[in-house]
Amino acid sequence: MKVLVINAGSSSLKYQLMDPATREVLAKGLCERIGIDGRLTHKIPAKDAKYEFEIPMPTHAEAIQAVLDALLSAEHGVIKSASEIDAVGHRVVHGGEKFASSVLIDEEVMAAIEECIPLAPLHNPANITGIKACQKVMPGVPMVAVFDTAFHQTMPSKSYIYALPYEYYEKDKVRRYGFHGTSHRYVSARAAAMLGKPIEELKIITCHLGNGSSIAAVDCGKSVDTTMGFTPLAGLPMGTRSGDLDAGIMEYLMNKYGWDMKEMMNVLNKKSGVLGISGVSSDFRDIETAAHEGNQQAALALEAFQYSVKKYIGAYAAAMGGVDAIVFTAGVGENDGNTRMGAASGLEYMGVKMDPEANNVRGKETVISAADSKVKVLLIPTDEELMIAMDTAAIVGK
Repeated sequence: MKVLVINAGSSSLKYQLMDPATREVLAKGLCERIGIDGRLTHKIPAKDAKYEFEIPMPTHAEAIQAVLDALLSAEHGVIKSASEIDAVGHRVVHGGEKFASSVLIDEEVMAAIEECIPLAPLHNPANITGIKACQKVMPGVPMVAVFDTAFHQTMPSKSYIYALPYEYYEKDKVRRYGFHGTSHRYVSARAAAMLGKPIEELKIITCHLGNGSSIAAVDCGKSVDTTMGFTPLAGLPMGTRSGDLDAGIMEYLMNKYGWDMKEMMNVLNKKSGVLGISGVSSDFRDIETAAHEGNQQAALALEAFQYSVKKYIGAYAAAMGGVDAIVFTAGVGENDGNTRMGAASGLEYMGVKMDPEANNVRGKETVISAADSKVKVLLIPTDEELMIAMDTAAIVGK
């Protein structure tokens, strides 16, 4: 089976054509500047080939058509007919409380995704646009929605409820939802496989650390808590997002500087996090370089981030009554040994013992804790696209 995985943004669209059974990626790429002019970057991993095209993309429908044309091209294509694409798997950011697993898309599902737009106003409209564009260009091809929030729907009410008047949960669905669920699900399953134990017997803390970061407590294969909340703004400090903060700070700053809520949220979402503390960049590599050169704010940004990761690891170990494995994944988690070491050091009291030499690695699935560490620490590159493709194949195959 060949599955086309689509991740649609407001002006971009990522894609991968893959065989979930063999895990082979036949082609992948990115459509950018949709609605402006249009640019397609198309890659064929087997040939280590990369192609770039300027193609008019007034809407996502033209972007999807450009992707199909690239996949079918005599020069750089990987299939001979569009009929070879058996299904399409779509990343959808928010499924609210309606979806605890991936589902075949029909009119009812589309309506439910649209109902979740107020919960993810920047993401769900783009996801819907991507789905409709595929339906227009590829009529009759089965399509599956894979939700970022679905994995966290197993959280107990004590984990997801906020200490607000209960009516705001009942009427407005204000609660913790969590995100990056597809990644947390993938790496926790891989961790169980690496340890050679059923996931139902393990307590795992998964650390998805990148420009957007979240940590999840996975007990017996189910998410029981996670750091992101009603929106992806909560939890750890991130590239440009503040993470958790005292809500009173918002009133104080808004009154002092005469900001409205839109300006305040722009600060919290786009000017805060490690960028805000360091004053240097949202890229951890730039911040590390600055810290090595003696920039104290850059060093503080790294320390604050690592401290926050460590604090949540300790909290989730307490919440689950122990931990068998800690997983680092995503851009920073997979490639930044200093961040991993900073976050995991000082946890010896709970059975974590790092191996500095094993930790000196980038983007490779491996154990980075010492041989005698009671808690295993793992580096596992995430593969959300594979998870989407596997879910899609399983649902369509039924």
